[in-house]
Amino acid sequence: MGLPDHHMTEGERRIRSFHPHWKRLIGPFLALILIIAGSGAALFLMPDFEYRSYALIAVAVVAVGLLTVWSFIPYLRWKNTSYVLTSHRFTIGTGVLNKSIDDIPMTKVNTVSADQTLMERLFGCGTLVVESAGDQGRITLRDIPRIQEVRAELFRALDDASDGEPSEPGGR
Repeated sequence: MGLPDHHMTEGERRIRSFHPHWKRLIGPFLALILIIAGSGAALFLMPDFEYRSYALIAVAVVAVGLLTVWSFIPYLRWKNTSYVLTSHRFTIGTGVLNKSIDDIPMTKVNTVSADQTLMERLFGCGTLVVESAGDQGRITLRDIPRIQEVRAELFRALDDASDGEPSEPGGR
Protein backbone atom coordinates (compact mmCIF):
# COMPACT_ATOMS: atom_id res chain seq x y z
CA MET A 1 0.00 0.00 0.00
CA GLY A 2 1.32 3.45 -0.87
CA LEU A 3 4.99 2.85 -1.57
CA PRO A 4 5.93 -0.26 -3.57
CA ASP A 5 8.95 -2.18 -2.34
CA HIS A 6 10.82 -1.57 -5.60
CA HIS A 7 10.69 2.21 -4.92
CA MET A 8 12.55 1.85 -1.65
CA THR A 9 16.28 2.48 -1.47
CA GLU A 10 18.88 -0.04 -0.40
CA GLY A 11 18.75 -0.59 3.35
CA GLU A 12 15.40 1.17 3.68
CA ARG A 13 12.73 -0.79 5.53
CA ARG A 14 9.01 -0.21 5.87
CA ILE A 15 7.98 0.54 9.45
CA ARG A 16 4.24 1.19 9.00
CA SER A 17 1.73 1.67 6.17
CA PHE A 18 -1.76 2.96 6.86
CA HIS A 19 -4.79 4.91 5.60
CA PRO A 20 -6.56 7.73 7.42
CA HIS A 21 -8.81 6.58 10.25
CA TRP A 22 -12.06 4.85 9.27
CA LYS A 23 -14.08 7.60 10.98
CA ARG A 24 -13.75 9.56 7.73
CA LEU A 25 -16.18 7.05 6.23
CA ILE A 26 -18.99 7.67 8.75
CA GLY A 27 -20.47 10.60 6.80
CA PRO A 28 -20.33 8.83 3.41
CA PHE A 29 -21.88 5.70 4.98
CA LEU A 30 -24.72 7.70 6.52
CA ALA A 31 -25.24 9.43 3.16
CA LEU A 32 -25.39 6.01 1.50
CA ILE A 33 -28.06 4.81 3.93
CA LEU A 34 -30.13 8.00 3.65
CA ILE A 35 -29.95 8.14 -0.15
CA ILE A 36 -30.93 4.49 -0.52
CA ALA A 37 -33.76 4.88 1.98
CA GLY A 38 -34.99 8.12 0.42
CA SER A 39 -34.86 6.92 -3.15
CA GLY A 40 -36.42 3.60 -2.18
CA ALA A 41 -39.28 5.41 -0.46
CA ALA A 42 -39.71 7.73 -3.46
CA LEU A 43 -39.81 4.77 -5.85
CA PHE A 44 -42.22 2.79 -3.68
CA LEU A 45 -44.56 5.65 -2.75
CA MET A 46 -44.69 7.34 -6.14
CA PRO A 47 -48.31 7.65 -7.28
CA ASP A 48 -49.43 6.20 -10.55
CA PHE A 49 -49.62 8.92 -13.21
CA GLU A 50 -48.93 9.41 -16.90
CA TYR A 51 -45.20 10.16 -16.61
CA ARG A 52 -44.43 7.77 -13.74
CA SER A 53 -41.79 5.88 -15.72
CA TYR A 54 -39.87 9.13 -16.37
CA ALA A 55 -40.18 10.10 -12.72
CA LEU A 56 -38.80 6.70 -11.65
CA ILE A 57 -35.84 7.13 -13.99
CA ALA A 58 -35.26 10.66 -12.66
CA VAL A 59 -35.26 9.41 -9.06
CA ALA A 60 -32.78 6.66 -9.98
CA VAL A 61 -30.47 9.08 -11.83
CA VAL A 62 -30.51 11.58 -8.95
CA ALA A 63 -29.86 8.77 -6.44
CA VAL A 64 -26.89 7.46 -8.44
CA GLY A 65 -25.50 10.99 -8.77
CA LEU A 66 -25.83 11.66 -5.06
CA LEU A 67 -24.31 8.28 -4.19
CA THR A 68 -21.38 9.01 -6.45
CA VAL A 69 -20.69 12.46 -5.01
CA TRP A 70 -21.45 11.83 -1.33
CA SER A 71 -20.42 8.18 -0.86
CA PHE A 72 -18.33 6.69 -3.66
CA ILE A 73 -15.89 9.59 -4.23
CA PRO A 74 -15.17 10.10 -0.49
CA TYR A 75 -14.55 6.36 -0.17
CA LEU A 76 -12.14 6.44 -3.13
CA ARG A 77 -10.32 9.44 -1.60
CA TRP A 78 -9.98 7.57 1.70
CA LYS A 79 -8.85 4.36 0.00
CA ASN A 80 -6.29 6.18 -2.16
CA THR A 81 -4.79 8.22 0.66
CA SER A 82 -1.88 6.35 2.14
CA TYR A 83 0.85 7.07 4.62
CA VAL A 84 4.07 5.06 4.64
CA LEU A 85 6.70 5.41 7.32
CA THR A 86 10.07 3.91 6.43
CA SER A 87 13.46 4.05 8.06
CA HIS A 88 14.48 6.86 5.67
CA ARG A 89 11.30 8.86 4.91
CA PHE A 90 7.65 9.55 5.55
CA THR A 91 5.59 9.25 2.35
CA ILE A 92 2.14 10.71 1.83
CA GLY A 93 0.22 9.53 -1.22
CA THR A 94 -3.10 11.09 -2.27
CA GLY A 95 -5.34 11.24 -5.31
CA VAL A 96 -7.87 9.16 -7.18
CA LEU A 97 -7.32 10.06 -10.83
CA ASN A 98 -4.28 12.30 -10.36
CA LYS A 99 -1.72 10.89 -7.93
CA SER A 100 0.37 13.08 -5.66
CA ILE A 101 3.19 11.66 -3.57
CA ASP A 102 5.13 13.71 -1.03
CA ASP A 103 8.27 12.35 0.58
CA ILE A 104 9.70 13.86 3.73
CA PRO A 105 13.23 12.59 4.38
CA MET A 106 13.87 11.79 8.04
CA THR A 107 16.96 14.00 7.95
CA LYS A 108 14.76 17.04 7.11
CA VAL A 109 12.17 16.58 9.88
CA ASN A 110 12.49 19.23 12.58
CA THR A 111 9.50 18.67 14.87
CA VAL A 112 6.63 16.25 15.24
CA SER A 113 3.56 16.94 17.32
CA ALA A 114 0.28 15.14 17.91
CA ASP A 115 -3.08 16.61 18.83
CA GLN A 116 -6.24 14.80 19.89
CA THR A 117 -9.70 16.09 20.68
CA LEU A 118 -11.90 14.15 23.09
CA MET A 119 -13.75 12.48 20.20
CA GLU A 120 -10.46 11.60 18.51
CA ARG A 121 -9.21 10.03 21.74
CA LEU A 122 -12.36 7.91 21.88
CA PHE A 123 -11.85 6.82 18.26
CA GLY A 124 -8.10 6.28 18.74
CA CYS A 125 -6.94 8.78 16.13
CA GLY A 126 -5.58 12.30 15.98
CA THR A 127 -3.81 15.01 14.05
CA LEU A 128 -0.10 14.71 13.33
CA VAL A 129 1.88 17.85 12.52
CA VAL A 130 5.28 17.36 10.89
CA GLU A 131 7.55 20.35 10.35
CA SER A 132 10.40 19.86 7.96
CA ALA A 133 13.26 21.94 6.62
CA GLY A 134 12.29 20.96 3.06
CA ASP A 135 9.90 22.54 0.58
CA GLN A 136 6.80 21.18 2.32
CA GLY A 137 7.42 23.15 5.52
CA ARG A 138 4.60 22.29 7.91
CA ILE A 139 2.33 19.36 7.02
CA THR A 140 -0.84 18.67 9.01
CA LEU A 141 -2.20 15.13 8.70
CA ARG A 142 -5.68 14.65 10.12
CA ASP A 143 -7.34 11.43 11.27
CA ILE A 144 -4.19 9.41 11.77
CA PRO A 145 -5.12 6.06 13.35
CA ARG A 146 -3.24 5.01 16.49
CA ILE A 147 -1.62 8.43 16.61
CA GLN A 148 0.55 7.73 19.66
CA GLU A 149 2.04 4.57 18.10
CA VAL A 150 2.72 6.39 14.82
CA ARG A 151 4.32 9.29 16.68
CA ALA A 152 6.53 6.93 18.71
CA GLU A 153 7.60 5.04 15.57
CA LEU A 154 8.31 8.33 13.81
CA PHE A 155 10.49 9.44 16.74
CA ARG A 156 12.36 6.13 16.65
CA ALA A 157 12.92 6.54 12.91
CA LEU A 158 14.16 10.10 13.49
CA ASP A 159 16.56 8.90 16.18
CA ASP A 160 17.79 6.11 13.91
CA ALA A 161 18.28 8.55 11.03
CA SER A 162 20.33 10.90 13.21
CA ASP A 163 22.35 7.99 14.68
CA GLY A 164 22.82 6.32 11.33
CA GLU A 165 21.88 2.85 12.54
CA PRO A 166 18.36 1.40 12.40
CA SER A 167 16.88 -0.31 15.42
CA GLU A 168 14.69 -3.37 15.31
CA PRO A 169 11.02 -2.78 14.44
CA GLY A 170 8.93 -2.55 17.60
CA GLY A 171 12.07 -2.21 19.71
CA ARG A 172 12.27 0.40 22.42
